Formats: sequence, C-alpha cells, structure tokens
Amino acid sequence: MNTPTGPTSAEPLLIRLRGVTKVYGEGAAEVAALRGVDLDIATGEFVAIMGPSGSGKSTAMNILGCLDTPTAGAYLFRGVPVHQLDRDQRALLRRAHLGFVFQGFNLLPRTSALENVELPLLYRGESASARRQAAMEALASVGLQGREGHTPAELSGGQQQRVAIARALVTRPTVLLADEPTGNLDSQRSREIMDLLAVLNRERGITVLMVTHEPDMAAYAQRVVHFVDGLIDSDTRQAPVVAAAAA
Repeated sequence: MNTPTGPTSAEPLLIRLRGVTKVYGEGAAEVAALRGVDLDIATGEFVAIMGPSGSGKSTAMNILGCLDTPTAGAYLFRGVPVHQLDRDQRALLRRAHLGFVFQGFNLLPRTSALENVELPLLYRGESASARRQAAMEALASVGLQGREGHTPAELSGGQQQRVAIARALVTRPTVLLADEPTGNLDSQRSREIMDLLAVLNRERGITVLMVTHEPDMAAYAQRVVHFVDGLIDSDTRQAPVVAAAAA
C-alpha cells in the first residue's frame, strides 16, 4: 500500500525545495505556476512527477534542472543555494551534475549517433579521443554497439531515445531529468526505455526525476509525486516494476 513518503533518514539528501513559488506575468495576467512547494529528494532515488496540464510539474522540473529560477523560496542542491546563483553558475552546475532526456529526442538529424553523444563533451572542450571513447562507452551502456555511425533517420524511435539517453549519460551526471521520455514511443519501446532508466538508477545509482502522464511508466519509480494547482497533492512510495537485469 502506498503511503506518504520522502527520503529516509539513511539516504543522503540531494535536492531540497522549500517554499518554492513561480509567478509568470503581472497584474491581471499574473499566473502562479508554483505556490509554495516543499520537496526533498535523496541521492539514488527514482521519482516520477505527475499531474494534469497546468499543475506545475513541468515548471518544477525546469527549476530542478536549472533551466528556470523560482520567484521565491529556496532550492538547495547538495546544500548549495541554487536560487542564489547567477546564470553562469547555474550553467556550470547543470553541466557538471545534470543530464536531460526529452520527449522529442532532440538529436541533430544529419549527425551520427556517436557525434550526437559526443556533443556535450565538445562543449566541455574535451579532446577528440576522449570524446570518442566516452561516447562509445555511453552508447554501449544503452545497447547500441554497432550503431555508432547511424544517423537518427536510420534508427527506430526507441533507438533514437537510447542515443538521447547516452548523450545525457556521457557527462556522468548525478541526476537524470527525463521529460515524458516515452511520449513518442509505442508500448514495447516505452517499456524498453523504462527498463533502461530503471537499470541505470539501480546499477549506477543515478538519481532519476521523470515527468510522465502515464501511470504504467510511473510504476517504474520508487516514488510518485503528484502536482495539482501548483502544489504537491500527494507524495507516495511504491514497490517499483522490476526492470530487466541488463539494458
């Protein structure tokens, strides 16, 4: 049976939100996307974030991913007050600790899988040999050995999302933020991607934060946080679906 939850006392706290609000617009056009959110996430958790359209879940993910800033309240990442950082400092934190996977894959269409995965390391200024080795290892970790030279058009939707996950993993992130990662996939490919995320969480200890509207996908998470009207309506722990042992 699901019960209200949060990180256990034995789990090291990774993320803390306290009284986070986000307001867009002014005057009559003002909209409060978040209205005082408190949330703790421990290192190594797999958390699904759910809620209807306009509930605030995507705004919360953008703040957690350092893509947006709160209007008020505190965001601590490993004790660092992210809400007090400037744009460049947030970019450094994002580059060092966060990986992103999107519903639309966001791959460069005329670029090989290997080159797509290398891209974050190119931005870091790493050498060509280091980029190639790391990208090959990341693609192998998502089961795409032998497809390094394929362009997105030569890959299935599930394979394209695996390339996107490899691109997120190549920087060895602390947190993987996945925004509707199965939204463009059929049910079989969706299960394969969720198995992969669950294995990465379990075997590598990567913290996974995933926005989804699909209960079948949320079933892979250890916690489900449900947003309604800019607030957390429920936060429950569950026994997750057991993923395959290897991706």
